[in-house]
Amino acid sequence: MTTATTPERGPLTGVRVIELAGIGPGPFAAMLLADLGADVVRVDRPGGPGLGIDPAHDVTNRNKRSVVVDLKAPGGAARVLGLAVRADILVEGYRPGVAERLGVGPGACHARNPRLVYGRMTGWGQDGPLAPRAGHDIAYIAVTGALGLIGRPGEPPPAPANLLGDYAGGSLYLVVGVLAALHHARVSGAGQVVDAAVVDGTAHLASMIHGMVAAGAWQDRRGANLLDGGCPYYGTYETADGGHMAVGALEPRFYDLFVTLLGLPEHAGARTDVTRWPALREAVAARFRTRTRDAWTAVFEGTDACVAPVLSLREAPDHPHLAARATFTHHGGLTQPAPAPRFSATPTAVRTGPALPGADTAAVARDWDVPELTEGQE
Repeated sequence: MTTATTPERGPLTGVRVIELAGIGPGPFAAMLLADLGADVVRVDRPGGPGLGIDPAHDVTNRNKRSVVVDLKAPGGAARVLGLAVRADILVEGYRPGVAERLGVGPGACHARNPRLVYGRMTGWGQDGPLAPRAGHDIAYIAVTGALGLIGRPGEPPPAPANLLGDYAGGSLYLVVGVLAALHHARVSGAGQVVDAAVVDGTAHLASMIHGMVAAGAWQDRRGANLLDGGCPYYGTYETADGGHMAVGALEPRFYDLFVTLLGLPEHAGARTDVTRWPALREAVAARFRTRTRDAWTAVFEGTDACVAPVLSLREAPDHPHLAARATFTHHGGLTQPAPAPRFSATPTAVRTGPALPGADTAAVARDWDVPELTEGQE
């Protein structure tokens, strides 16, 4: 784990982004843009929103600056529109129609800056029967079929935190969308609206599996396929100390090495014989329960058996490989994932800690030449 002290700003240096504060995938998308070097100004509302934690610990607001604007107060929309004139990208995560009612929708923004890329982050999208309804990650991934892929047959699908929907199906697709639209705007001079819906992105993530279903290579039920726990050499097993090991020994030579190191050479021929899979699963589970997680880690370390320990969030930064790559970094007293991906010519870094609401109003007003931001704050 390293300490981020380098001055690098990343490949998006010079790009200006407005983030209308929200929770979930919008802030994470804006953090990714900020990590890549963009000057992200988060427009916080008085008194919120937030995750219910100290803003100084909200890592999704790192590398950003914050101003506070009450969009419902007289002059609030004008302040944001003043920023929009000078921005390249705006990101908002309101329900459809809310930004328009607040006076900062795409029409108002594009009237002042036709080149602006206006990114809209929602769960259900800008249209459709559920567009005006409330929702959270688990509901979005439920209707796409993605949640139904996860878990053991005969048991309810587990909630996979909010990584699959909010961040993979939402934030990452929004970032791809606004950067593609920014490229178009710089070529054509025309901005546009990017409608990023968690349901769309999450459905798109399952493209390969939909193809496998169509080809008859995937059963549309949980725990019956190669990658969903149905295969005994692709899954997780408990160890003697209550820890777990993850196994992904799919290819023949990796499988052969796996059963050899595990001490089950008699099961070498069970890889493609599904009639032997129940016995193989029981044998693998029994073997893993004979030693601790650390002991099994030592057995498989440095091999191509495709076996790894299941670590907790607090343990992960100290994993030797992640430590060697500086996958996690330490900044301002917070251990956190380092920016990703990596760039050879324009390296990124955690430059600043989480932006505190309103702390950067004067600096942003000066740097963006929007003096009205500070009106009434003297």
